[in-house]
Amino acid sequence: MAINFMQVIISGLLLGGIYALISIGLTMIFGVVRIVNFAHGEFLMLAMYATFWMFNLFQLDPYVAVFIVTPLLFLIGVLVQRVFIQPILNAPATVKIFSTLGLSIVLQNLALMFWKADYRTVQTSYQTSVINLGTLVISYPRLVAFIVATGINIALFFFFKRTYMGKAIRAVALDRGAAMLMGINVYNIYLLAFGLGTAFVGIAGALLMPIYYVFPTVGSLFILTAFVVVILGGMGSVLGAFIGGLIIGLVEAFAGFYLDPALKEAVYFIIFILILVLKPTGLFGLGRGSEEVGMR
Repeated sequence: MAINFMQVIISGLLLGGIYALISIGLTMIFGVVRIVNFAHGEFLMLAMYATFWMFNLFQLDPYVAVFIVTPLLFLIGVLVQRVFIQPILNAPATVKIFSTLGLSIVLQNLALMFWKADYRTVQTSYQTSVINLGTLVISYPRLVAFIVATGINIALFFFFKRTYMGKAIRAVALDRGAAMLMGINVYNIYLLAFGLGTAFVGIAGALLMPIYYVFPTVGSLFILTAFVVVILGGMGSVLGAFIGGLIIGLVEAFAGFYLDPALKEAVYFIIFILILVLKPTGLFGLGRGSEEVGMR
């Protein structure tokens, strides 16, 4: 009984690490650029396809391909921000929502046209490897994703606290007008923030390839969970996205094991609704209205 309980905790934390990895970029874009990026799941899909083709064409391991996929997704993020997002920054919220939703649909259909609806994956020597701790089992690829998510969270903490650029990003997130008066080029910060947020989902895509299949709508499987994580942790909070991802991972693991696997999504969506009702700003939100200004 105790062994099963510990195994569920380990599985939940590792799953939560994956959710956190995907959500960190989403919450960063939301906190700084103040736009809900519904195409975030499709950027994940592009990163997974890029990793898949690098493995098949050049025999590049996903853990090596991540060093190419990450800057590639950064450039895609900067391009999307400059071409699609920047012209609508001052538009009503509905325009921004439908713009990113439209981009999501376009990317899905382009992927369907070029790569068909086939499920594709990579075969590596470690994708089914596990680490045994007594009777407990730890999946190696999921452990790597968890460690990377933790490392990114720590690195971002010091980046925001100790570097000029990090402080500039926080200043823009907190008050765009005041940041402009201090001489900060807000539009360059938006480009950087959107590029970094997309690069982080690029890391997630590369690390997920040894675990999941890739297909044109794979992003839809993760983006709803990522939104739950971001709402739970507090919109714009990188730490909140990490903690929220771990909580959702644990909830899903416990619900799947002790209730019914078919109910696991229902359970965390109930939590999602309760948080919206009881604490709309999330666990690490700054208070009412912080969903538009917070970057912690």
